[in-house]
Amino acid sequence: MPTLTFKLNPLLYLRDPQHTELGQKIISASVTLIDKLGFEQFTFKKLAEEIDSTEASIYRYFENKHRLLLYLIGWYWNWLEYRIDLFTSVLTDPVEKLKACIRVIAEKKKYDTNFDFIDEEALYRIVLAELDKTYLTKQVDVDNKDGLFGGFKSICKKIAEWIKEINPDYPYPHALISTTLLTAKQQIFFADHLPSLTDFKKVSDQAGALEDFLLNLIFQSIKKS
Repeated sequence: MPTLTFKLNPLLYLRDPQHTELGQKIISASVTLIDKLGFEQFTFKKLAEEIDSTEASIYRYFENKHRLLLYLIGWYWNWLEYRIDLFTSVLTDPVEKLKACIRVIAEKKKYDTNFDFIDEEALYRIVLAELDKTYLTKQVDVDNKDGLFGGFKSICKKIAEWIKEINPDYPYPHALISTTLLTAKQQIFFADHLPSLTDFKKVSDQAGALEDFLLNLIFQSIKKS
């Protein structure tokens, strides 16, 4: 079965790595190395050694490692929206859509055979650890103007529309959803590294607990008086 691909902002890359064997090797090895080393210790030199290639070949795909990180995080948001669409496309009730969506956001991330060049479980760990580095930068306004955060904005817009259907008078749908998505990743990160900041550390069904927490956060916020 052919591997599915996403259409990402072309300003994220110099050559789309999804469409060549070398490009897919770059993406696959990048996920493995960043997950293993952390973004600070990750370099194109180490990546080139990992894939038995040259730094110059990697620079033909990405301007620098920050653009590569933006690409990986952008790919993740596209994949998450794809997963949400799979589980909500047959639903008509916005409440049920929202509940299904939260289930997808909270679920334990696993390898998706539709995209055989990316380990989504490892990519999710990168999102947990490195997401903030994509926008807490001096060039965030330029990156935003170039549309480099489009994947995150798209998923927020989709879910915010369901909230507006449920309660048209709720004034903060986009703020609520962007906060919810960031909260989802922060609570799992805290559970692994800063356990005193969360209540999920001793919970066996972490995904289920996170889903319950997010549902409570959203529906308590948007309930009509």
